[in-house]
Amino acid sequence: MTFEVTEARYLNRYRIQLQFEDGSAGVADLSGYPNPNNVFRAFLDLEYFKRFRVQYGTLIWGNGEVDITPETLYSLATNKPVTYRMIKSSTV
Repeated sequence: MTFEVTEARYLNRYRIQLQFEDGSAGVADLSGYPNPNNVFRAFLDLEYFKRFRVQYGTLIWGNGEVDITPETLYSLATNKPVTYRMIKSSTV
């Protein structure tokens, strides 16, 4: 299963409405991300935060220097855990 973002719309503060490839939708609250001591320090400037775009199935900011994995966005927006099925390979 992939968790690609297909649409995104800024709501307010650090909240973004997201639509995903599987038809799921929800609001991701990213207010816990801005921090002067990590890569998300750019989010302290709310005008910068508002200028995201959907690219490669996720949200990116700037020239791609900041992004959040689509799996993380999916989990935040839908409150569903992201799980992967293990595929057992056969030995030749």
